Amino acid sequence: MRLIHAALPVLALTGLAGALIAQPGKPDPAAITGGTYTADAGHTLVKWEVDHLGFTPYFGIFGDVTGTLVLDPKNPGAAKVDVTIPVAKVTTASAGLTGHLLKPAEAGKAADFFGAAPADAKFVSTAVAVSGQNATITGNLTLNGVTKPVTLAAKFYGAGKGMGGKENVGFTATGAIKRSEFNVGYAIPMVSDEVKLEIVAAFVK
Repeated sequence: MRLIHAALPVLALTGLAGALIAQPGKPDPAAITGGTYTADAGHTLVKWEVDHLGFTPYFGIFGDVTGTLVLDPKNPGAAKVDVTIPVAKVTTASAGLTGHLLKPAEAGKAADFFGAAPADAKFVSTAVAVSGQNATITGNLTLNGVTKPVTLAAKFYGAGKGMGGKENVGFTATGAIKRSEFNVGYAIPMVSDEVKLEIVAAFVK
């Protein structure tokens, strides 16, 4: 940051300061170009939240998401998303809880949560209904060996050329699932069955 601040006077004289400071992304759908985008694993996050004993909400994050998004600005309802979420990389603020989420099953019993070396989760869209800059995305979520339909309320966030001149597009989304439907029933109802989802999804072409 010190280097950037020191360089600003020089950049201003050369006309580059505005380019450095201005955000490249804009909440303008006209900035979206068609084609197949790849998930930006470093900037795509899935936040999950549960109710803990009725005292507080508790949340963790899945990251390193991979996959693709196919967009056609002339036909936004034809969009398709196919992403993979590495459950084994789940993150929480508590090392003990993270360890419990990935704790191996005891002999003859099911794991409390995901167990050791869990399979990746996967979401594949089956329908997209667009209204302005919002969309309802219906798809199949595969988690813990179970596939169930899930609906997400998505919103366009921004698009434009990012680092290296590549096309970028981003969205936010919310949804909810019942973890018991995916065979993750430990401590229900003390820890809520409902899991709220908040997603930030970045894609690059």
